[in-house]
Amino acid sequence: MTEPANSLERMIGILDLFEGEAQQWTSEEMHARLGYARSTLYRYLKVLTDAGLLTSLPEVGYTLGPRIAELDYQIRTQDPLIRAAAPVMAKLVREAPGIALLCRRYRDKVLCVHQEHGTKSIRSTYERGRARPLLRGAASRIILAHLPAQRIARLYEAQPEEFVAAGLGGSLPEVRAALKAIRQAGWDTTEGQVTAGVVGIAAPIFDSREAVLGSLSITIPAKDAGPRRVERIAEHVVAGAAAVTKAIGPE
Repeated sequence: MTEPANSLERMIGILDLFEGEAQQWTSEEMHARLGYARSTLYRYLKVLTDAGLLTSLPEVGYTLGPRIAELDYQIRTQDPLIRAAAPVMAKLVREAPGIALLCRRYRDKVLCVHQEHGTKSIRSTYERGRARPLLRGAASRIILAHLPAQRIARLYEAQPEEFVAAGLGGSLPEVRAALKAIRQAGWDTTEGQVTAGVVGIAAPIFDSREAVLGSLSITIPAKDAGPRRVERIAEHVVAGAAAVTKAIGPE
């Protein structure tokens, strides 16, 4: 874990503990993990608890607090990206029955922030609020393909084996060539990289500065994903992503 630079970052570092599988921590466990002075740790815990970001339960320890749920509701109902994408996604699953996903780039991960369902025949494990690596699945890889070259190089240096496993190449030049091909196509498709038996088709969403913000994708049963059908659906996904990009941009 990188040592936080200031007191605010150190306090936020406590919330980072809850990103993994461990969803409850005692103060002793936090002290052992973070190495903060006890007086500092207790002060941070009081601030976070008073704000509702953490809650303390006897015999359990600290867990995420009710403010998180309140903020999640605000995001679901007020986030401009979700509000712009939801009708586009609803139309997409009417045209191609499947599960439409809206994902956002988050640190070196991709986070699903909204879903629209047009079928009950499949289930996506890429649930809302669940973070995924940048290398797995079309919704992630299309974002990866549009990251700055230096960021891609840093990611490759940190986990070259993962790039090989994702079929993106065994060297940095190979990775760059594979991602360039994805960018030039304007969309990406993968089969079974996140959920077995399904195919994902994704296109990028950009912010007003033309930096990749996230992706719009649809998941369909692999048995229905012939090459021509995938290409037809990809046209709709690309058009939908472009419409979302335009909707969240400046007037």
